[in-house]
Amino acid sequence: MKTSTDHILTTHTGSLPRPKPLIDMVLAREKGAAIDASAFEAETEKAIDAIVAQQVAAGVDVVSDGELSKPSYTMYIRHRVTGIGPDPRAAEKGRDIMVGRDLLAHPDFAARQAQFGGVPFPGCIGPLSYRGRSALDRDLANLARAVAKARPTEAFMTAPSPGILTRFIINLHYPSEDAYVEALANVLKTEYQAIVKAGFVLQIDAPDLGSARNNQYRHLTDDEFRKIAARNIEALNAATEGLQAERMRLHICWGNYEGPHTHDLPLNKIIDLAFKARPQAISIEAANPRHDHEWEDLKEISIPDDKILIPGVIDSTTNFVEHPRLVAQRIRRYADIVGRERVIAGVDCGFGTFVRAGEPAIADSVVWSKLKALSEGAEIASKRLWG
Repeated sequence: MKTSTDHILTTHTGSLPRPKPLIDMVLAREKGAAIDASAFEAETEKAIDAIVAQQVAAGVDVVSDGELSKPSYTMYIRHRVTGIGPDPRAAEKGRDIMVGRDLLAHPDFAARQAQFGGVPFPGCIGPLSYRGRSALDRDLANLARAVAKARPTEAFMTAPSPGILTRFIINLHYPSEDAYVEALANVLKTEYQAIVKAGFVLQIDAPDLGSARNNQYRHLTDDEFRKIAARNIEALNAATEGLQAERMRLHICWGNYEGPHTHDLPLNKIIDLAFKARPQAISIEAANPRHDHEWEDLKEISIPDDKILIPGVIDSTTNFVEHPRLVAQRIRRYADIVGRERVIAGVDCGFGTFVRAGEPAIADSVVWSKLKALSEGAEIASKRLWG
């Protein structure tokens, strides 16, 4: 993993706006319609070439494929792993899991929330095993080709944590959640190892360490939830055994939606466990109004010397475009805590976490303005930090 040796590097969290033709094909496939496979592959290749070039043009140092071929950062797994399929019981339980404590506290707001794409939750209905690497290998090849053309500083690819898949692929087969998490960790090894072997940084998306407290485990106490989080980190560490820590980063978030977030678990109640995860870098939300203050909490704790922070200095849920000077101020807060070399400037969460049938929360042009503000803010901070 590249570090900020002579200037603050910039990155984001993975998902980016998809072109409308690709959105239509992804949604059609998720709803069971037949699509032209060759047309899908051609559209995906073209879109990834374009999205990587756009990131470089916006000044982003560490880029991704935008997750363009996937319906979401989690449920794409159902196309790659056996034992997953549609089931009415999964759809019903999935709807309940999506309900957060803040939405229960603000039912008038909850009534305004749109469902993502109208695609029901799948279930784990049999033993899990990785069925074949064709889709994974195509994603890796598409990103490698685009990177060779655009020549960014570095590239990363995302994959879900074992823990978060318990929320989006409902267990209807394994005798316990512990057994299910272990099975998920075993199949995810394939993705984790392939991404690192291909030369990319592996980003493991783990909202199960943040947002899951608010919805999936809303009936537990904080202490009970911490036991769940510790179990999930143990599974993640087992799944990444043998991979170099410096080739991995871990993303934690509290739900990528513009809402009250009044019941979010504070960062200081989970960060000590997150530091026990094997990935070297930790990506956190640090720009939205419910977490912007938590740099003060990080000042008060001991952060392991080998960890890198990727604070979100750009919000991913509103169409406000942050001023570069504000971005620079946020970056410097974290540089003051762990040193300039251990900070990479990021974004709170993804800009296209789920494929939606309607208009995305953030307009495409605003996404690119935000990423440009990110790079401009990092330049301002770099001048002040390096002189």
